[in-house]
Amino acid sequence: MTTYNEIRKINVNEHTDKKGKFTYLSWAWAVDQLLQIDPSATWDYQAPMQFGDTLMVFCSVTAFGKTMTPQLPVLNHQNKAISNPNAMDVNTAMQRCLAKAIALHGLGLYIYAGEDVPDEPTPDLTADATLWVDSINGCKTIDELKATYGKAYAALAKDKNAVQIIANAKDLKKVELT
Repeated sequence: MTTYNEIRKINVNEHTDKKGKFTYLSWAWAVDQLLQIDPSATWDYQAPMQFGDTLMVFCSVTAFGKTMTPQLPVLNHQNKAISNPNAMDVNTAMQRCLAKAIALHGLGLYIYAGEDVPDEPTPDLTADATLWVDSINGCKTIDELKATYGKAYAALAKDKNAVQIIANAKDLKKVELT
């Protein structure tokens, strides 16, 4: 059986839409992925709950032997509750709640945490950084130095320690450049 830890590592970024500053996972893609992973998965919507002139929707998804039920207010694209929402507003919220319920099983959950991508191990590029320092120290012209720093930073960007080694090399460079 597929586990939560396996599902949460799936990168869903190519299946999201950005509306304003918010990222939304395509509910249709999420359903497709869920049913590929667990063909017996089901979902259902509960009756919306009214709060003044706004509504909250609920969707339960049962997958991998577990039911998860999040709630979601009927929102506009600024994440503000809509007063007196129409049927389309409620439908949109229901589908977003479905995607959220699927995310509670792991698929795309990182989006709700404000992260850009799922956790991946950070590579240790310290040894590579040492090689770049040697290249930097071999530079004879300012143009050559700038080009080498650019390549080094691009190659090492995923490792903060390696980038710091390159930054320190820049500070320590004592060779006169022409």
